[in-house]
Amino acid sequence: MEGRIELVLFDLDDVLYHYSRRRRAERLSEITGIAPDAIRAAVWDSGLEAAGDRGTLGREAYLQAFGERIGRPVSLADWVDARRAAVAPNGPMLALAARLRATTGIAVLTNNPELLTDHVDVICPELRPLFGDRIYASASFGTAKPDVACFERCLAGLAVAPSAALFVDDLAENVAGARAAGLRAHHFTSVEALRRDLAACGLDAA
Repeated sequence: MEGRIELVLFDLDDVLYHYSRRRRAERLSEITGIAPDAIRAAVWDSGLEAAGDRGTLGREAYLQAFGERIGRPVSLADWVDARRAAVAPNGPMLALAARLRATTGIAVLTNNPELLTDHVDVICPELRPLFGDRIYASASFGTAKPDVACFERCLAGLAVAPSAALFVDDLAENVAGARAAGLRAHHFTSVEALRRDLAACGLDAA
């Protein structure tokens, strides 16, 4: 029989918050005057964002490279503005997390550069009251999901054994990575399905 779950570890984008890469590129276009398609190609198709998620580039180097790739300097304020424009809270999921925290540890592990967690109170202001300081960007661990090391380093900092953690993510490859690291994991498709899985694990989020 599996042991008790001590921690539910949530992904951020498209789990706790709705995320739109399209809206982010459009907001950057509004700021810079560069076409959204050109921004998407320069940032996401080039692998820059993935490098930021892995922490390959530090904060300043990432922001500088961001501007260089799109052909116009991007200030920290501009980056935060565009990142904020790309998200909207998933109210039912945040309410579920609020109920869980009464009886179970909760935390966030997101594939993002550290600029996001540095400015999470502006980008995702609903998170801090629920999760406190337990909001982690993959870049802080020098890797990114689905790498097993990302989960191992995050849980080591939280002093939680993998077998005592349940990970929730919308991407199947990240769920597979969590399971390879020894966590239980849920492939997020709806709040209702997650509630059922939590109940099956002995957790009350109704």
